[in-house]
Amino acid sequence: MDELIKWRREFPILDKTVYLISHSLGAMPRQTSERLMEYADVWSTRGIRAWEEGWWEMPSKVGDLVGKIIGAGAGEVVMHQNVSIAQSTITSCFNWSKLPNKVVTEALNFTTNLYICHGLEKLGATISVVPSDDGMTTPLDRMLHAIDRETRLVVVSHVAFLSSSVQDLQAITERAHEVGAMVVADLYQSAGALPVDVREIGVDFATGGSVKWLCGGPGAGYLYVRRDLWDRMEPTLTGWMAHEAPFAFEDGAIRYASTAFRFLNGTPNIPGMYAARSGYDIINTIGVENIRRKSIAQTAKLIQLAEDAGFKVNSPLDPGSRGGTVVIDVPDAQAVTEELLRRDFLVDFRPRAGIRISPHFYTKDEELELIVREIKRIVESRTHR
Repeated sequence: MDELIKWRREFPILDKTVYLISHSLGAMPRQTSERLMEYADVWSTRGIRAWEEGWWEMPSKVGDLVGKIIGAGAGEVVMHQNVSIAQSTITSCFNWSKLPNKVVTEALNFTTNLYICHGLEKLGATISVVPSDDGMTTPLDRMLHAIDRETRLVVVSHVAFLSSSVQDLQAITERAHEVGAMVVADLYQSAGALPVDVREIGVDFATGGSVKWLCGGPGAGYLYVRRDLWDRMEPTLTGWMAHEAPFAFEDGAIRYASTAFRFLNGTPNIPGMYAARSGYDIINTIGVENIRRKSIAQTAKLIQLAEDAGFKVNSPLDPGSRGGTVVIDVPDAQAVTEELLRRDFLVDFRPRAGIRISPHFYTKDEELELIVREIKRIVESRTHR
């Protein structure tokens, strides 16, 4: 018995599509529409009073819902518009013109993170990008070797977006701390699909967003900073919300808040946070451990179906090394993906990888059979033209 399948009724789009794209955009919970109406009602009836009646505290209050999912404590997660801002806020805390000034990252990291890392070269940083031999995984020994006494910051994705390979955050964090460096982990492809405990692992920073496995939609990124680092971190990417007394409107240099608000900047995305809460509530209610258990079973089934159909799989076969996505490599994968979308089979394509397919807690087993069968039909029809 699949005890999680009852949650399908909370996601309207599942009635009309084979939805296997939660690695890119999680299905919208039914209650999200009500939450957005709540936002509109509050704005229209309370006006400016809404700020003091809850809006101002939302980056922290909504952040607490994310914190429960990733193992953070109350007040340790604040909401941002996206990971680009969250990552840039972190990197702005460091003086890259002074040693140590090395940033270690991996070639399989998400492009946003790589762009930000390389941008630091203009400020004096040295960037070390650990390559992947197979395009799917980053060798742990190579990653650990790159982290040396010259390293200031290690920027890694917990799960690679192209292949769904899982990195050993514990080992990476222990090595970084051994040489005096800090770690920022991008949890975008893991939070909500894999159990994560940022405090147990000991990462210094973590970023992520709500678009994917958290079913929270766009515009709701988040930032975790280890509590004992707060008084040491002074981001130059900042704004009035980070001030200790923002409504004093003091001139001169900022006086940072003593809380995690010091890592905020300008006016937050209030409607984005309204929209995101329903997904967080559902993930917290189900429990990530239960989601992961089903994910391991379904991704294993999907891999078997793909291999039986004669397709190459570009994701780790070991379930402990694999996130929630399975990447299937087929001829003309981009064109096949476009045809799948036309037929209401929702997946996506990534260059150098293939077709990305992701069952989530609301996925039926028969949908896995349907998607592989449809891919095979499309590939065969294109071959016989």
